[in-house]
Amino acid sequence: MLVLLPPSEGKAAGETGPTLDMGSLSLPGLNAAREAVLEELVGLCAADETKAQEVLGLSQGLKGEIAKNAGLRTAGTRPAGEIYTGVLYDALGLASLDARARRLAEESLLVFSGLWGAVRIGDRIPSYRCSMGVKLPALGALGAYWRAPMAEVLPAAAGKGLVLDLRSAAYATAWKPKGEVAGRTATVRVLQSKIVDGVEKRSVVSHFNKATKGRLVRDLLTAGLRPKDPAELVAALRELGYAVEAEAPAKGGKAWGLDVIVTEL
Repeated sequence: MLVLLPPSEGKAAGETGPTLDMGSLSLPGLNAAREAVLEELVGLCAADETKAQEVLGLSQGLKGEIAKNAGLRTAGTRPAGEIYTGVLYDALGLASLDARARRLAEESLLVFSGLWGAVRIGDRIPSYRCSMGVKLPALGALGAYWRAPMAEVLPAAAGKGLVLDLRSAAYATAWKPKGEVAGRTATVRVLQSKIVDGVEKRSVVSHFNKATKGRLVRDLLTAGLRPKDPAELVAALRELGYAVEAEAPAKGGKAWGLDVIVTEL
């Protein structure tokens, strides 16, 4: 099982050491592309604060992120699972997983990133600011930039089992499973159900979406479940108490679509 996650915009502060070791990161086939993004991002933020603020889309209150990016090569690092914060990661609660669930998390979770492409939760990275929606002056839009490197590396990382895609739209642009891998991929949408004047109304709500996805992954990990394909995932989630509606693709080589229906957090 491979679980594709978005990062968080907010990130925990790094530590005093050790500094980044690019060679230690998972998916080494992405390292050349990572180095190119890092080089341009650090150079931009060190040279021109005004331009960097514009390129990164930062408010005045977030200008401090520019200096953080300028110092990425000498900044301290932490495991990615500690760097990423926010609603999804709070619900996932990596720090409180037992040893078995933690091992499964380290094997299964892959966090997408505008700077790193994708990292596993044990990879040590510095705190940074660079979303997949950023368009760097030389490299261009990062979603498009990462497509070729990802296409080379991720099919092998997906192995032979389920690919559970929980990414937001911006991060999904960097890699779209194709062919046989797509056939065992499930994308998940979280819908909030409300009864209004006796009629059920469903809507996508960001907080419900992120919290439910985090809790869903945690429940799979703590139960030690490793569904092999989307059909097994649907059965596993229903067994865990989730209301799931599944839509199998009309033809091969397409991902399944799963709706998880929630009424409250």
